[in-house]
This record gives sequence, structure tokens and C-alpha cells, in this order.
Amino acid sequence: MPFGTKADATPSSASSGAVTGAGSSAGKEQRVTKQRVAVSTALDDLDDFVSTQELYRILQNKGVSVSLATAYRILQSLADDGLVDVLRNGDGEAVYRRCAVTGHHHHLLCRNCGKAVEVEAPAVETWAARTAAEHGYTEVAHTVEIFGLCPDCTALRAAGKL
Repeated sequence: MPFGTKADATPSSASSGAVTGAGSSAGKEQRVTKQRVAVSTALDDLDDFVSTQELYRILQNKGVSVSLATAYRILQSLADDGLVDVLRNGDGEAVYRRCAVTGHHHHLLCRNCGKAVEVEAPAVETWAARTAAEHGYTEVAHTVEIFGLCPDCTALRAAGKL
């Protein structure tokens, strides 16, 4: 699955296992439901970005009763609360991931399989701040996502299997 743009320029703060929205920008506490816990737990078990439809299939295969609409609402709520990162894939579909890195970070993403690696990039932070200041911009936010082929997909391509 090809990946594209970051859906939100808001830095995320990972909070593995967190299922409430206390501290969300909206200041709204989220009800802890069995569906919200199931979605949050499923995200904890995944290493890469996943679409709502993919997560819904995973939950259904585990026998978890949650509607697709509820899964969409929960994922959006988790994203709004900064508990998951959101990117847009090549089709413009939102994909979600609970990141292990707390605070502002970037991603190295495989265009083929979707594997994601979290990266901190101090040089990018310095460049962004300097560039903004040179042009008189304040309260600046940015996203940097690097797309390529992961080592496994590179090997498949070299072997003619991709």
C-alpha cells in the first residue's frame, strides 16, 4: 500500500494503552467503552500504520463486536487526543498508528508494504526553525515523512519479486 501525506501537523504524544481523552485539545473526557478498549488494544499490537477498514477486519477476526462506524469514530477520537499518529496513504485514506516515540517525531515509510520507522531529526528541526525565522514566521509546525522501500521490499525488488 503506497503512503502519502501526513494528515495532521499536530505533534503526537504516544500513550500506549491509554483509552481516555483527558488532556485532549477539546478538553473532553472520552467514555471508556469495551469497543474503545478493543480498538486501543489492537493498535498496541500493531507495528505499522493501519486503515480503519484494516483494523475493523482485524477486530472482526478476533471476534470483537464493533461496527465500522464506531471504529472510525474511535480512531478519530484517539487521533484528536494525540494518542495515535495519522497519515494519508496514496489513495488519500487515513491510516493510524500508536507510536512508541513520545513528542514530535517523523516517519520513514515503505511505499510498498507500509512498514514504518519512527525517527527523530534534530537537523530538520533546526532547519525548519531557521527557515521560518528567516521569513518572519512564528508558531510554526511541520511534518516530514520520508518514503522509500524498506530492506525487505528492496530485496524483493532485486530478486524480481516486486
